[in-house]
Amino acid sequence: MSIAMDAACLQCSLRRNIETVQSLGSAEETMDFARALMRLYLDGPRDVPSTWFTPKITQLLHDRYGLEMDRFRQEKLQSNTLVLSHMEDIRNRVMGAENPILAGLQFAILGNYLDFAALQGQISFEKFTQMLDTAEDMQFDMTTFDRFCRDLEAGENLLYLTDNAGEIGFDRIFAEAISESYPNLKITFCVRGGPTLNDATREDAEAVGIPFRVIDNGNRIPGTQLNQLSPEAKQAVETADVILAKGMANVETMLGCGYNIYYAFLVKCQRFVNLFHQPLMTPMLVGEHKES
Repeated sequence: MSIAMDAACLQCSLRRNIETVQSLGSAEETMDFARALMRLYLDGPRDVPSTWFTPKITQLLHDRYGLEMDRFRQEKLQSNTLVLSHMEDIRNRVMGAENPILAGLQFAILGNYLDFAALQGQISFEKFTQMLDTAEDMQFDMTTFDRFCRDLEAGENLLYLTDNAGEIGFDRIFAEAISESYPNLKITFCVRGGPTLNDATREDAEAVGIPFRVIDNGNRIPGTQLNQLSPEAKQAVETADVILAKGMANVETMLGCGYNIYYAFLVKCQRFVNLFHQPLMTPMLVGEHKES
């Protein structure tokens, strides 16, 4: 269960975090930080995903450089504001589409671009706005999509595991389209238990006006680390007929979990290129059957 950290993940983490601090101190201080970062990995479990280390790295950055524990707060606020400015137009396009569920999923996956951690230094709001124009051209596995729709029709409870701030606004529109098509389906949103990278929290769910029940996972690990969930989140996972998991972190923490789960994300790192044999920025919808 889950995708254990490998050498590619380690290399990526070292590069991104060292780039973060290089301008904040001397070369000697940067090297000391790199050594401390490597000790974190050496002292950690071997079978956990890279996301497991995120709260520890955040604490290390705070202790050594005084970086805020919620250091992506400004980016999250800007992302929410940007998405809110497009909400009415996107909702009209989704609800007016021939297949609102398909259109809603296309925009929800497109929203996964707003990832200031995985795409460090590469996010452009101007580019993102341009991407919105062609969202309905997005293609992914329609066999998996058709099964997803059948599961929604047959299910009673959908658990929507969110990923990034901003993106959660697109998730709202998608969930509204699902609710309109399947009014008997109860939808629950799950956000992070506290600030971590630019992931969505209860504050972001409130900012974009999520109209469904919102819970949090009880921790600050990106994704859904099953053995560290709050009792409320654990019950929601176990009682869901269908789980929709947004973003790569949810794949890292849940792949092979045995639940009836669908992962929706953009391929944004080499590990996922290798895992799914798709180029960077490929939209993905991947399903797993529930174990009997």
